[in-house]
Amino acid sequence: MTRILVPLAVLEGESVSAGLTVLLEPMNVTVLGYHVLPEQTPPDQARLQYEDRATDALEDLAAEFGSTEGTADYRLVFTHDRKQTFDRVAAETAADVYAIPGATGPIDRLLVALTGDVAVERIVSFAAELIGDREIGVTLFLATDDEPAGQELLETAAVPLADRGIDVRTELAVDEPPLEALLERAVGHDAVVMGEQAPSLLTLVFGEDAERVAAESVGPVLVVRNVEDVDEKPPDRTVDVGRS
Repeated sequence: MTRILVPLAVLEGESVSAGLTVLLEPMNVTVLGYHVLPEQTPPDQARLQYEDRATDALEDLAAEFGSTEGTADYRLVFTHDRKQTFDRVAAETAADVYAIPGATGPIDRLLVALTGDVAVERIVSFAAELIGDREIGVTLFLATDDEPAGQELLETAAVPLADRGIDVRTELAVDEPPLEALLERAVGHDAVVMGEQAPSLLTLVFGEDAERVAAESVGPVLVVRNVEDVDEKPPDRTVDVGRS
């Protein structure tokens, strides 16, 4: 079963919507509660000051994802560099997908973006696993300047979803700015599934396309990692103070 990493700024009151917790019910989830420290603040000092309050909040959040059923666990980290921390924890937990939380109600339809240098088969396979036998539809989206090749890719990608009885549609944007086209199509969808467009998960997630999609589409964005391309990273300066 796929594991999804859900980072939350736990001391800033960041939470998850009921729609996201229901969407991720079939998955294993690691809730990463984190707090980014000023450069001059030692992580050990922050642990002494904030650990109890952060742990209480994090336990409540993890419970929403099914920690009592054994499908969710959590980590609490005080760090100076959230990018390195997220990358490390994703590797340690073997998380294949990273969730950028967003507000959403019931999930009726996913927008699955296949634009860019992404692992199309892995993205489609994850979408099928996520949906399972639930009545959730999928719109496969691709922005390209090669209409025939793009149409062929969408038709091929739709087959395994349709074979599982999933309501699947396709949307092809030709000669349109890819991100703007994606944001336009995200309207009317409850969540977005997309892949990494660079070797590093964090190049995309922080300040790049996935966060902008999450901000402008409001709904959650699930980023499928290109795990085979993730390079070894130097150790980050963090203190892990709790895990369950």
